[in-house]
Amino acid sequence: MGLRELSHRGVQYLRTQVERTGLGLAGTVAAGTARGKPWIDVWPERFAVEPYRDAADRILGGKFRLFAHREWALGFPPAWNRDPVSGTDAPLTFGKRLNYRDTAVVGDIKYLWEPNRHLELVTLAQAWRLTGETRFASGCRTLVDSWIQQCPYMMGPNWTSSLELALRLVNWSCAWHLLAADQAVLFQGEEGEAFKERWLTAVRQHCHFIAGYPSLHSSANNHLLGELLGLFVGSTTWPCWPESEHWRERAHENFEQQALLQNGADGVNKEQAIWYQHEVADMMLLAGLTARANGCDFGAAFWNRLEAMFDFIASCMDVGGHVPAFGDADDAVIVRFSPDADFRVYQSLLATAAVLFGRGHFKHKAGVFDDKSRWLLGDGAVATFAALASDASASRLRRRFEPGGYYILGGELGTAREVRMVVDAGPLGYLAIAAHGHADALSFTLSVAGRPVLIDPGTYAYHTERLWRDHFRGTSAHNTLSVDHLDQSVAGGPFLWSRHADTRCLAMDLDADAQCIVAEHDGYRRLNDPVIHRREIVYQRAARLIRVTDHIRCASQHLIEIFWHFAEGYRLALGNDAARAGRDGVELEVRWPAALHARLVRGSVDPIQGWISQRFDEKVPGDTLVVCGTVTGPWQGVTTITLFSEEAR
Repeated sequence: MGLRELSHRGVQYLRTQVERTGLGLAGTVAAGTARGKPWIDVWPERFAVEPYRDAADRILGGKFRLFAHREWALGFPPAWNRDPVSGTDAPLTFGKRLNYRDTAVVGDIKYLWEPNRHLELVTLAQAWRLTGETRFASGCRTLVDSWIQQCPYMMGPNWTSSLELALRLVNWSCAWHLLAADQAVLFQGEEGEAFKERWLTAVRQHCHFIAGYPSLHSSANNHLLGELLGLFVGSTTWPCWPESEHWRERAHENFEQQALLQNGADGVNKEQAIWYQHEVADMMLLAGLTARANGCDFGAAFWNRLEAMFDFIASCMDVGGHVPAFGDADDAVIVRFSPDADFRVYQSLLATAAVLFGRGHFKHKAGVFDDKSRWLLGDGAVATFAALASDASASRLRRRFEPGGYYILGGELGTAREVRMVVDAGPLGYLAIAAHGHADALSFTLSVAGRPVLIDPGTYAYHTERLWRDHFRGTSAHNTLSVDHLDQSVAGGPFLWSRHADTRCLAMDLDADAQCIVAEHDGYRRLNDPVIHRREIVYQRAARLIRVTDHIRCASQHLIEIFWHFAEGYRLALGNDAARAGRDGVELEVRWPAALHARLVRGSVDPIQGWISQRFDEKVPGDTLVVCGTVTGPWQGVTTITLFSEEAR
């Protein structure tokens, strides 16, 4: 930690100490009447209403969907300071001095925070706009007012993280606009006016908090972008206090700067995590559309960078719509514009991008123009999307993302017979902490005919269950090689890597019949006998053969393990020198180096191995082929993967 970061942390600590005494807080200031415009000129109307009414009724019945996949009975209104998993009620002590990482005090903070982002508020507001039923607007008032009453300013777990306040502010803004802003039915009468005053007071408190506690230096990753998004959207929606113009100008400038810093020119988000690629792209979309609507658009470089980010997603996506699960993922979204439990986030982004950038290739990958895209761009965008010529040409596919370190190998890409490999030869993550990166250097994923075969098993856990957290982000949970049971990089905490493997691409040829990439990393140079792992991956299109050659440079004896993680539903049969696997018409054979031996692992807990997590906080057993042995001095071994599926012919 450098002197500038130490100084910043010191200033924030002093600010906290002063604010505990009541000084420096956001005092009560009457809100002016100025208001910003919503992100869209004309509200869309062409929706199937019942899904929104049903989703809103479930919320009014106390059912909240957390992390996009599980419904929890929280009550309406819920207990906002309670962890729904453990039932722990976090204390209403001064928020900035509350240790939210202590499960004994707050329970699982991620589950506590999730409903407090108020995604459900937007669903209720959408239901009101589509149906005109007052009960949904009244539900919005109950939700917001109960939060204000249960979460007094600066007290408790919901006044600890600027990112959480920012995302709540974004959802408040979206709901405010959907509810007709100052003309909303929930503001009618004397009680309605008093409620509006309470809400606006809370808005100002949120902006003041975010402006005072930014995530900087080693923490200046997607958290800082999210904070700036909240401050920009909040101060643009409600430009009604003396500080509002300063907040907006500062947030606008810094958001654009950070968007260009945190996303490479190749379109790869530097967190090296595909879910955060989606989240950051979503942040940029919301900020960009809000800025355009309010006469303060971002520059061409911003929009070009966003288009490149969509290009990366489209290029990684196989013909079945799957993207690799590189890095962390928690299933969280910025705003839940669609009530569909099976909402496909990546296809939705590409549908929106197809219209924004006039890209037929994005339309082809998106498939349909979804509800979220309609809420963002309006009913008129439906015709624009329909008029775009769908472009399935493989020539539109980018295959080299060199700064980000991702490369795409395969054959008959974009067709029902495609073979697609996405190779990871990139950095561990962003900045010194690399918070959301995984120790996955030189791993790759494989899909055949749009069906995942070799996968990245996912994330599963964040703040809790440290052993599982370490496993899923560790080297043994990826299709690569480990040395002496160690991770390539050294973890210093659940969201901190204290030592990073440095990976570099040495050679590549993605155009020949025998496509090839050669890369190496130095993560095991830290050992007493330093080790360098180099991997050459060759895909022979005509033979439908993958050849993986692992090179180990060392001087003494080491245990090596090579891991192959198969998608859910594959069951492996192990022979003396090869393993066979098949599912849904896709069959393959894996042959490993003769000097090594292999075993199948499925659902092991000691040690942890053979698990798949396709959704946050969920895991299922999955087949993993582990090939291992002891080497002494320099070693080279070849693994071949032969595809037999008719779809790949």
